[in-house]
Amino acid sequence: MENNETKTLENLKRLIALHFRTLKPADDKSKAYIAQIKFVNYFELGCVITETLKLCIVALDHDAHKTSTTIKHSPINVGLILEMVLEMFPMDEFEFLSDVEEMVGEKS
Repeated sequence: MENNETKTLENLKRLIALHFRTLKPADDKSKAYIAQIKFVNYFELGCVITETLKLCIVALDHDAHKTSTTIKHSPINVGLILEMVLEMFPMDEFEFLSDVEEMVGEKS
């Protein structure tokens, strides 16, 4: 039984190394992790920040777009925000979970 558990642990470690890529351990010895979002340049980063802020303003106050000149003249770029969220979606980790499920043999 111990040999089988050792193989299982080795397989899990191999799968973790292959698939867990979204979160990276922080360098400061805390138990925190870092998720990176890739941007082409500072302008794209600025666009994502301003679009997210505009979305939050409208979510808090539905009439804000009627009184705000900034939001009125530049509608919220929902596509840009969705791209950022998609970038953060941990597909490698989901693939890992499928592999673990298959390896353990607990498929429903």
